[in-house]
Amino acid sequence: MDNYRFGTIDYIVLLGVTVLSTGIGLYFGRKPQKELHEVKVSQPKVNCGYKKIDEYLLGSRNMKAVPVAISLIGSLVSGVTIVGTPSEIYHYGTQYFLVIIGIILQGIVMSYIYLPVYSAIQVSSAYEYLGLRFNSSVRSIASVIYIFSTLTYLPFVVFVPALSLNQVSGLNIYLIEVVVILACVIYTFMGGLKAVVHTDVWQVLVMFFSMVAIAVLAIYYSNGLEALFDDVEKGGRLILNNTNPSPYVRHTVWSVIIGGFSFFTSNSAAGQHMVQRYLSLPSLKKSREASCLYTIGVSIFVSVCCFSGLLIYSKYKDCDPLSAGLITNDDQLLPLFVVQSMGHIYGMPGLFIAGIFGAGLSSLSSCFNTISLVFLEDIVRGFFKRQPSERVATLLIKSSIIFQGVLTFLLVFLLQYLRGILSVCNSITSITSGTALGIFTLGMLVPWANTIGSAVGGISSILLAGWITFGSQIAAASGQLKSHMLPVSVEGCLGNVTTPEEHWVDQDQVFPLYRLSYLWINPIGVVTAVVVGTLVSLVTKPTDIKTLRAELISPVIHRFLPKECFEGSTHNPTTAENLLNQVPKEYEADLLIVP
Repeated sequence: MDNYRFGTIDYIVLLGVTVLSTGIGLYFGRKPQKELHEVKVSQPKVNCGYKKIDEYLLGSRNMKAVPVAISLIGSLVSGVTIVGTPSEIYHYGTQYFLVIIGIILQGIVMSYIYLPVYSAIQVSSAYEYLGLRFNSSVRSIASVIYIFSTLTYLPFVVFVPALSLNQVSGLNIYLIEVVVILACVIYTFMGGLKAVVHTDVWQVLVMFFSMVAIAVLAIYYSNGLEALFDDVEKGGRLILNNTNPSPYVRHTVWSVIIGGFSFFTSNSAAGQHMVQRYLSLPSLKKSREASCLYTIGVSIFVSVCCFSGLLIYSKYKDCDPLSAGLITNDDQLLPLFVVQSMGHIYGMPGLFIAGIFGAGLSSLSSCFNTISLVFLEDIVRGFFKRQPSERVATLLIKSSIIFQGVLTFLLVFLLQYLRGILSVCNSITSITSGTALGIFTLGMLVPWANTIGSAVGGISSILLAGWITFGSQIAAASGQLKSHMLPVSVEGCLGNVTTPEEHWVDQDQVFPLYRLSYLWINPIGVVTAVVVGTLVSLVTKPTDIKTLRAELISPVIHRFLPKECFEGSTHNPTTAENLLNQVPKEYEADLLIVP
């Protein structure tokens, strides 16, 4: 590995991308917003209280679909995806590739169940919906859960690019983390959502083309695709039809598709960092366009990451890098592969690390901007019932960004000894994301759900998901649980290298819930919140459906609602027009929408 250190050109490429990212963010953040030349029913209302704050946090709701779609990709695809997915394929085979089906299903569900509601009510925070549908207490609890969840996710976003650059350059990992966080804080602090979105476009393009370039060059320098798939098949990695019904198997057709669908839907429909971008668009049509482009983009990106795992296995099929001591962590496989396969190409390792940096900066800036909005709207205004002046609101927002940067750096110290960062990250984030999706689904698809039901369902969901997650992590740390990786070889390694001895573990003695695949945690959280919330609502005091505002319920349920739900339901003309397009035909003659 010492022969494959970063060169001068690599540093220039990496530094250039980082400086450009910051510069683009500052430029577009300071550039005046042009009005869209479209016919609208009315101008969007200023949700954040002040025009400048609304522009800072929501881009004045005049953003365009293509950059927002790319920003959505950047918000979800982090260095965890780029580095963790190939490692997952290398160790567990190609079954995970079917997550693409779950991503596509997520796009359909998002466009027709959740987006119409957000577009109709024109809120600034997704959690405002919960305040309208239930009450302010549910809104505050959900927003606090989201903030906590996102703050625990941030160190993963920073740790991966720092670990990758440390692997190929030898630079101090803490110095790298400081640079990543500082660059991100600067342009998020200065430019707001417009800076984040336009910077995301550049960063996503860099990370996508860097991954594609790596795949293409790796194929060019290998023995071809036929030899690649022959190696993968002989190594037992080509797995696409594992229909084992056991929930304890890490990857099966069922766990990957259902778990993937639930995980990606929870991020899109209940994650403020995603919903905020949809809300920055002027219409439902534009939101659906962005959702479609996002779904296609993420599917392609995840496919490229999965394919990279096959390339890595083909290269190291006879000498596992971890067993040979070339790396100390499974998540260093891809950086090692790049520098050993393409280290002789000037600037190529630098482009790869720039791609991971871009992914990290994109996700980090998205979370910084989003948490500042949730803090202002749902905590300061929603929970404490304060209405700060524009100056105080701006100070609170920007102070929260700095605080997040400092906290992220401190939390990174906890991640140094983790293995399998993709599964660990998914497990931890699934505790709260599944609960959030369950509560939003309960509100939008179960008209009789009430406040007590949503609260009890949410609490039950997060307790169960947290119990499973932390129980499994403790069992794994104590040696009671061990993931069954596919076999690796060291026959082609130079020197005296032996495969680490596998210690047999009787996992049947471990509590059954702790043995569940990490992919089932999110669906369990969703189902628990919906089922418990529905049942509790029925046995307490179900909501009188005739008193509901139709725009708070997904249009797929509108045909079952009484006409009273549509009468005089809103004073927002834009929302009124959206609703008129969703009303069942048999009610049209009887309705009076108040302008």
